[in-house]
Amino acid sequence: MALAAALAVGCSSGGGSSTAPAAATGSQDSVDAALKAGGEITYWSWTPSAKDQVAAFQKEYPNVKVNYVNAGTNKDEYTKLQNAIKAGSGAPDVAQIEYYALPQFALTDSLTDLNSFGFGSFEKDYSASTWAQVKNGNGLYGLPQDSGPMALFYNKEVFAKYSIAVPKTWAEYVDAAKKIHAADPTKYITADTGDAGFTLSMIWQAGGHPFTVDGRNVKINLGDAGTKKWTSVWNQLVQGKLLSPIAGWSDDWFRALGDGTIATLPTGAWMPGNFISSVAAGSGKWAVAPMPTYDGQKAVTAENGGSTQSVVKQSKNPALAAAFVRWLNHGGGVQPFIKSGGFPSTTADLTSPAFVDETMPYFGGQKVNQVLTQASKDVAPGWSYLPYQTYANSIYSDTVGKAYLANTGLDAGLAAWQQALVDYGNQQGFTVSAG
Repeated sequence: MALAAALAVGCSSGGGSSTAPAAATGSQDSVDAALKAGGEITYWSWTPSAKDQVAAFQKEYPNVKVNYVNAGTNKDEYTKLQNAIKAGSGAPDVAQIEYYALPQFALTDSLTDLNSFGFGSFEKDYSASTWAQVKNGNGLYGLPQDSGPMALFYNKEVFAKYSIAVPKTWAEYVDAAKKIHAADPTKYITADTGDAGFTLSMIWQAGGHPFTVDGRNVKINLGDAGTKKWTSVWNQLVQGKLLSPIAGWSDDWFRALGDGTIATLPTGAWMPGNFISSVAAGSGKWAVAPMPTYDGQKAVTAENGGSTQSVVKQSKNPALAAAFVRWLNHGGGVQPFIKSGGFPSTTADLTSPAFVDETMPYFGGQKVNQVLTQASKDVAPGWSYLPYQTYANSIYSDTVGKAYLANTGLDAGLAAWQQALVDYGNQQGFTVSAG
């Protein structure tokens, strides 16, 4: 999607910028007044809890009508949102936006800075990694809803059958992959056919910082030390044909998780609900451990997934829209979200004994949230996404994806992806350099 027309607005993704304007300031008085006055707003979201949240909000605030619309999942919604913004009408008051996509909407000055409503005071109430993702320069463009600190989900029966210890390092993970596939060629350590989000999360966990954004200046280095650390491991799995070719989220994938064909999933903390609802055959077989690391010493992980709710500047009642966002992610909407299987970003819930110590029968009675909440504390800081990350993800299969198909090393594919992203960014009016 074209961004050239928006370049009069500076941007910075993840952690601020020396060229960013001063943060807006304000109080929550106008938000409280808007709630009291009531009105009507429209909300776009695809989260499973949205309908229940809207119903609960309207019950609590009967003078507010919320028109809930499922405008499609991620990129489908973003296309419609971008078109409405460009047209100058038709956008919702509040939209769900994943963290990776947020910079491109903040860049185009399409979202309301929630500092203007005093929401910056909520920082202490969220995990550090999710709060960083809703900041852009000094602006605050949403309140975090969920988070996806990564952990290692593994099939206990497979590891026990082949007398393999749960890997604590990535070297041990590769060894486990070789042993499992050698013992039964139909079994694989995991399934990965090439996914931009997964790749970036793994680079993040390895200490990589491939994207640096300062205003309109962008630097891309998909060959930095962290990236090479990850490819030194993953190339062994790709080239050794040790990864299942089953596409993620397909019916075959869910079956493979249930029958032991896929032995592990390094993924986000939102995964338990998907196991429970879609992999009944795996009940009692799966457990959760911390992500393997490169040195086996200091725990470190990354985020994989997660969304915020943002107030769109097109809103005719931004204070009421902000009130709804506050309720969703800093009030009564949090518990319905957790009950639907969401993993929270709020520190109160991440430290609540009721949440942390919950036993899950599906995972053999394991208190999996103990592992997952600790992971939320171990996310490596300082990550940034591109201000055109949605486009970047859309061309991943044309570059890195080809290496997966050919079972060749990923480095050349990452170099091709980098060049394509440098070229695109410069065409859109950014100043983009490589390396």
